[in-house]
Amino acid sequence: MNTVRGARERARIEVTAAIKDEARRRLAAEGAAKLSLRAVARELGMVSSALYRYFPSRDELLTALIIDAYDSLGAAAEEADARALAAGAPPRDRWIAACEAVRTWALAHPHEYALVYGSPVPGYSAPADTIGPASRVGNVLIGVVRAAYEGRGVALPPLPPALAPEAGRMAADFAEGLPPAVVAALVAAWAQLAGLVSFELFGQFQGVVEERSAFFTHAAGQLAHGVGLPAV
Repeated sequence: MNTVRGARERARIEVTAAIKDEARRRLAAEGAAKLSLRAVARELGMVSSALYRYFPSRDELLTALIIDAYDSLGAAAEEADARALAAGAPPRDRWIAACEAVRTWALAHPHEYALVYGSPVPGYSAPADTIGPASRVGNVLIGVVRAAYEGRGVALPPLPPALAPEAGRMAADFAEGLPPAVVAALVAAWAQLAGLVSFELFGQFQGVVEERSAFFTHAAGQLAHGVGLPAV
């Protein structure tokens, strides 16, 4: 009985992976807004009713793809930071390594990056299960800054008085123990990181930035400075 159950589970895993792979191909060809369960089923030689047993709606399939993308991107940042930490790199270098991993992943997976950081998909609202995976890159950056803060310390960024209550709320919500001024700068840096990657990926740097790797490393270092990380 266990053998049969195990075979069924393996088959389900394989079919689920095939569905998601075909959906990613269709994302690359047509974009997320045109993703259709019927089209995915047709390409896989399945009847629509069979595919619905794996993903009852387009939105559930989109959610699975979004979670996979966030998890893959988050793992890339985590692994880069872990390697830098193991090599004894200071926080600034750990920060840059994580940022560069985000860029490298995005360039290798442009359509998945566009799915999570591009234009919203009409009619789709991401459920709460995407929050954890979406937080992984941010948590890496928070961890790097926390290590610096608890070690040699960080330079507190300026914080306008009008923003102090909001910065305090953000610190309490997801970066407890860090100064609110640092947390506000972290959120800004996270948004700027996404902007740098998006500008390169979606063509806004065309005719503007030629040495993009060097430019990105420099910009990531400026973001590190903005959150108060020491230069060495």
